[in-house]
Amino acid sequence: MKITYSFGTAFIGVLVLWMVKLYEYHIHTSLTYTWGLYPRSTYGILGIFTAPLVHGDFYHLFSNTVPFLILGGGILFFYPRLAKKVFAYIYILTGMSVWLFARPSYHIGSSGLVYGFAAFLFFSGVFRRDIKSLAIAISVAFLYGGMVVGLFPTGTGVSFESHLFGAIIGSVCAFAYKNVKEDDEVISKEFTPNPIFEGYRNIEGKNFRYEYKDTKER
Repeated sequence: MKITYSFGTAFIGVLVLWMVKLYEYHIHTSLTYTWGLYPRSTYGILGIFTAPLVHGDFYHLFSNTVPFLILGGGILFFYPRLAKKVFAYIYILTGMSVWLFARPSYHIGSSGLVYGFAAFLFFSGVFRRDIKSLAIAISVAFLYGGMVVGLFPTGTGVSFESHLFGAIIGSVCAFAYKNVKEDDEVISKEFTPNPIFEGYRNIEGKNFRYEYKDTKER
């Protein structure tokens, strides 16, 4: 159930992205200039919330689909207590950072979210240093280590600022929540194994008769 909920929720997010693109394709238009984020402009403020939903073409969308599904689902699966907060911070703060500091151009696409998810999963392992988180971090580095190139200017048409700020926000979230444990990581004292308690629990509910026999001579 947990894996179904986690990756099912991420799939719904991906489905929304595809619905937006199919709508553009159906009416033969582009939402880039209405939903895109244009830094330091009043008409570009809306893009803080809508730009991640818009993609330039189907190739752009597909390149974000698989990592969004895997990384977004991974956060929901491994860090369910933090997933909603982390997603909200990455979504809003990345958009605000791009609006404040990025180049004067239209910025679109969910790649900023993807970089934020990857950074959170990787640096959670670095800061937490438990076996589970380290294993996740190594897996992310192995699968998406090549994303580091996208943090630097590589040419026109690529919003490296979204990548960079997304990665920064994801890293900050990983550090801020490094001490927040998930339910499967918390071991309460009341559940600490006790040999005496375990022994009584094993015979609980069974017919058990104790007979006292005095072996002393009278």
